[in-house]
Amino acid sequence: MYSGSRCWVLARGRAGGSYATCHSKAHQSVDSTWYIRMCQHFTVTLSSDLDMYQHEPVSNFTLLFTGYGPQGPTQYGVLFITLLLYIATIVSNVAILLVIYFDSSLHKPMYIFLFNLALNGVLGSTAVCPKIMANLLKDSNYISVEGCLTQVLSINIYASCAYAIFAGMAYDRYVCICKPLQYHSIMTPSRVKVLLALIYILPVSLLSVQVYLTSRLPLCRHTINKLFCDNLAIVNLSCVKDVIGNLYGLCLVFVLVVLPLFLVILSYVKILHVSLKASENAQQKALQTCAPHLITFLNFSVAILFSVIYNRVSYYLPPEVNILISLDFILLPPLLHPLIYGFKTQDIRKSLYKIFRRRASINSEFDSSNQNVSRCKTVFF
Repeated sequence: MYSGSRCWVLARGRAGGSYATCHSKAHQSVDSTWYIRMCQHFTVTLSSDLDMYQHEPVSNFTLLFTGYGPQGPTQYGVLFITLLLYIATIVSNVAILLVIYFDSSLHKPMYIFLFNLALNGVLGSTAVCPKIMANLLKDSNYISVEGCLTQVLSINIYASCAYAIFAGMAYDRYVCICKPLQYHSIMTPSRVKVLLALIYILPVSLLSVQVYLTSRLPLCRHTINKLFCDNLAIVNLSCVKDVIGNLYGLCLVFVLVVLPLFLVILSYVKILHVSLKASENAQQKALQTCAPHLITFLNFSVAILFSVIYNRVSYYLPPEVNILISLDFILLPPLLHPLIYGFKTQDIRKSLYKIFRRRASINSEFDSSNQNVSRCKTVFF
């Protein structure tokens, strides 16, 4: 009786929903009401399946970066520049690490904080740059959600720990200038260890909770118009509004950005207040002591502000400009910090001079010993 009846259901899951169409070829005797009900049954069943698909766990997704352009000479040029900046960043920071580690005269609170700032710069640049260079080289712009979340955690820890280290350095400078007679009793090794523990434990624990909340969000899209992952980009891919995550993010901004910024500004206001009452010679010494830290702090803050602006205009930039601007936040501050401290800090300049002079003396002794050996061989033969 119903031979020749057919019903096709075609559905597609998108961020905006799904659609279903029914089509029938039947004899005129077919009950149209029965047929419509049958198609409605298939549509409802398929819609529920699509809802389940749209709310899959994030681990089943692979994300695509759309900030990269097509491969070509320009992309390889950007890759070369990125590689040079990355190598310069690693070399300059490792040099600072080795100088502070091997020179016992630099084992002071100020240089211990600088040691951790250089180490943080190496970790932050390494968390992003190798992946960007691999994408530029292989034209492979995909990343797993787990890898993206790991990158988000690494970048956020880099930025938050840098701000915390700057706050610790500002406190050290405040005690050194405003309470010079009590400096050694306040900045004891145990207190420095406690400050360093807070600098790392607090951001890591708080940011791990944020990444956990982000990992629980269902994703409906899979494209990120950037070169690397950040938390806001993943949240924007979600099918739902993350109210708890947004509130928690605001708390994180206050604790990890606003509070360290306030402490740095407060420290320098007090330093300025004390310096204005001191002699001209004391003011020059205070300026020489605080200038490297203040320059590096302003450099990092400008990079952070520039990164926030970049997040708003990245959609309108060419891919090559997109790449270079996004690397400013990751590469330039860690690259400039060792250079600023190397040129501006007298103790580090002296230590570098001693290392180069010792190296030159070793080379000269080696050359003279080689000459003596060659003379002995000439006389012998």
